Amino acid sequence: MGDYEEDTAFLGQKGPFFMIIFLLLNAIYISTGFHSFYIVFAGASPSHYCQVPEGNLSEEWIKASIPVEAVNGKLEPSKCWRYNLDTIRHFAAEGNNFGDVNLTDVTKERCVEGWKYSTEIYHSTIVSEWDLVCEKQWIVPFASSTLYMGYLLGSLVSGQLSDRFGRKKVLFASLAFESLIIFVQSFSQSWLVFCILYFFVGAFQVSLYITAFVLGTEVLSTSLRVLFTTLGAFLHYCFGYMVLPWIAFAIRDWRALLRVLSGLTLVYIPFWWFIPESPRWLISQGRVEEAEAIVKDAAKKNEVTPPDIIFKVSEANMVPVHMKKYSMIDIVKSSNIRCTTFMCLLLWMAINIGYFGLSLNTSNLLGNPFLNCFLSAVTEVPAYIVATLLLKSCPRRLLLSAFLSIGGGFLLLIQLIPESLHTLALALEMAGKFGFTMAFTVVYIYTAEVYPTVVRNLGMGMCSSAARIGSITAPYIIFLGTFSKYLPYILMGSLTIGSSLANMFLPETFGKVLPETVEQMQKCKRYPPRHCSERCTVFPPCRSHLL
Repeated sequence: MGDYEEDTAFLGQKGPFFMIIFLLLNAIYISTGFHSFYIVFAGASPSHYCQVPEGNLSEEWIKASIPVEAVNGKLEPSKCWRYNLDTIRHFAAEGNNFGDVNLTDVTKERCVEGWKYSTEIYHSTIVSEWDLVCEKQWIVPFASSTLYMGYLLGSLVSGQLSDRFGRKKVLFASLAFESLIIFVQSFSQSWLVFCILYFFVGAFQVSLYITAFVLGTEVLSTSLRVLFTTLGAFLHYCFGYMVLPWIAFAIRDWRALLRVLSGLTLVYIPFWWFIPESPRWLISQGRVEEAEAIVKDAAKKNEVTPPDIIFKVSEANMVPVHMKKYSMIDIVKSSNIRCTTFMCLLLWMAINIGYFGLSLNTSNLLGNPFLNCFLSAVTEVPAYIVATLLLKSCPRRLLLSAFLSIGGGFLLLIQLIPESLHTLALALEMAGKFGFTMAFTVVYIYTAEVYPTVVRNLGMGMCSSAARIGSITAPYIIFLGTFSKYLPYILMGSLTIGSSLANMFLPETFGKVLPETVEQMQKCKRYPPRHCSERCTVFPPCRSHLL
């Protein structure tokens, strides 16, 4: 109903009811942070080289049996090859000193007896346990991609489930199944089982993320809604991301790590009795009495007196007994909503390609892997804060286009930096990630505000699916760097700049009431705009040129 916020205005903008929901939903987002990236440690590849049976070989000859290769301009022991062991044993049996023998002409062979892994950093990972190196090294990035494939499925299905069965039920079901599957995953006996379970972890995880986001958008007051959908959700996700490396630092075994991460979600069980169903969703389903009961409970907690009838009878009668069930077809049915959906899909895909692409680059930094992971999470904090502050007073469309231009523009500049200025190139890449992170923040709330209540979760689900396609594509775009160092930056930068221009066709949502029905959606913009002077009088003169 279009007058929902007017009818519930007596609750105020703050109060215990809103603050409790705000804090509890943010706490749930912490779990998404450390569940999203545990593959960084569980799938880490420890230093390794071919296993060489000792036999009659001295320590010097064992080391000499591993050829040296040039890797990124440095000489390192080969990870996949060794010199023919029979030849090495023949040299050793003749009493030769390994320094007096030219081994470069000796035939090389694969690591027949397996590999020896360093336990200096990791005691056990899926790589060291199942020998996912050399010919099998493709399995680790494939395992990572299965999480995003699960995201794709979850994005498509969760929207329909929560629109049909309710936000609260899908939220807690997703949390429970995600935790259970991670626990079962810790007992995997093969990489294939691990990947299959990881797929379902991704499906339930993104379902949890989207449903909590939509629930907070619909339940929280206007002032807390912006804080939750920007600084609240993203910072708590980031907090979980920052906590993960310290948990992994204390637990170096991948199986124990997964069990601990799974067990931590038990603290969320009591949340069921404090987080209500979305009154907006209940009203859209014709369950007005249940919605009124929740609002009256909110009034009691906020210590305000509710009216005898919160939602007018005429409004309640607007909801037929047999409610229309919306599907994905409805968000591409009319030309206006189809245009909006297409633009949103493009934006989400471009932002995720850039964000995850740059994140993959930073994960290859030298140094302590636990500290690197922590710093990678910390760098996102200022971006979230800046974006949140700007969202309070600036139009969404302008901000998103500006942040995309910053992210894509800095990437395009990297190719102009001389090879000798490595620090400057790194600074530009970090500035690009800063822009993508801010764009990531804005696009969530922008999309939630564009779609009406009846299809909001469907729209968010489809956009999240496009995001998953982008995240699955990102590793392959980065892989193009093996052919041309600057090609990934050119592709990501060009796509981002293009999406920032397309974004200008979306309607502005700043200062507008959330639409409840498809008919209340704003129209896509046309350029040059018609009747600009009439439309711009709604906003302050200093912003009229943005609309």
